[in-house]
Amino acid sequence: MVDSGRDGSGSAPLKLGALFILGAYIAAGCSARARSNTFDRPSLDRSSGAGASGGGEASASSGALFEDAGTDPKPNPGAKPCGSQCGAKELCDPEHLGLDDDCNGSVDEGCPCATGQVHPCFKGDPSYEGKPGCFPGTEYCSELGAWGDCLGGVHATDGCYTDHVACHALTTAPFHIVHLKDGTGTFSANAAPGTEHWKVQCPVGVSPCPVPGGANPADVFQALQSGEYTVTYERGNQRSKPLQCTYPLFVGAPGLRVELSWEHAAGDFGVDLDLQVHEPGNIQPWSFQATTDCLFSNCTAAAFGPDAGAYGPEWFPADAAAPNPAAWSLDPDWGNNTCYNAPRGVGDAWKKIGMGCHNPRLDLDNVQCDPNVFDVKNPLFCAPENINIDVPPKDVWTRIGVHYFSNHLLAYDVHPIVKVFCGGKLSAELGNH
Repeated sequence: MVDSGRDGSGSAPLKLGALFILGAYIAAGCSARARSNTFDRPSLDRSSGAGASGGGEASASSGALFEDAGTDPKPNPGAKPCGSQCGAKELCDPEHLGLDDDCNGSVDEGCPCATGQVHPCFKGDPSYEGKPGCFPGTEYCSELGAWGDCLGGVHATDGCYTDHVACHALTTAPFHIVHLKDGTGTFSANAAPGTEHWKVQCPVGVSPCPVPGGANPADVFQALQSGEYTVTYERGNQRSKPLQCTYPLFVGAPGLRVELSWEHAAGDFGVDLDLQVHEPGNIQPWSFQATTDCLFSNCTAAAFGPDAGAYGPEWFPADAAAPNPAAWSLDPDWGNNTCYNAPRGVGDAWKKIGMGCHNPRLDLDNVQCDPNVFDVKNPLFCAPENINIDVPPKDVWTRIGVHYFSNHLLAYDVHPIVKVFCGGKLSAELGNH
């Protein structure tokens, strides 16, 4: 391998080295069944605002359940109202994958799968899937080719179809700022001044985990990676001991989003890996210079600005009408353009162009970071590399690769983790599974 000496300045040197092609090809359509999907819609962030990072706690969790001191209606797993879709047995065809067809609280038991495959799942009566307040969990295919438990989500078995006026789920997009208090509902109504606290548990594999910030109360949170976060809220009461509730924060982006993370050495450049996505349907070889590939050297905002000289990849016609893929994805509400909120000045660069988010694009190129930094606004925060196609072509294969760029003269093993999200839902996780 040859290290060209990249220093994180945004330059685009020739890159030579090993390119590891992932053991999966991802279809941008991502689903054989059309489902109601929160993250397919442009309006993702249910709250707004800004704040600096502050105190908090971060750890790993696979899901969340409502715990609101009895103020929410009790779930009724056996409810089968008119219009129920409960059947006699579990079905494994693509149309029913991820559903609890026999309504026994387990999903896809006995159904085969491919190792590394991930799929949304919903427990309980399938007629509630996609209804307000109901959110799918995630099931992973084991090394034995069998689906595991459905983790996370808010299901029919949790009573998701009832009106939750107390603690309830929030949805937002990567990079967007959310106020966690918006998820507490009436549960925070009687909080004594100065007694409100939030802790956030990140999805498995998200490390370091950002901490809530802001002041009075410190409820500002900015997630840089997709997935289901678990929020724990505690409030004081002048007449009783502190009370807690726990609720999920679902973070997802529209279209196709790929995130790459790996180990980093504190206080040093560390090993540098690069995420690379090949043009959908294109069978030409991988390249570090051709526009058939999207990577750090040609797929950032600098490559698409008015003075860039048009060296970035243009895979889709600029005048294409939705829902067909277009070169730019512009939402009239600028706050809904996910790239506009990217940290390290990247969002400001996209805003300056003023055309929305480019398809494809790479928002963050992680060259140097410190795993002991938990403030997402700090340039040394270990953010994942991410490549997005907000409006991908349907039923077209897209190749994804990881390039080992440099070890910066360090000697330690790295284990890249690549997560592929379709419409905000995890569809594949490669590296640690």
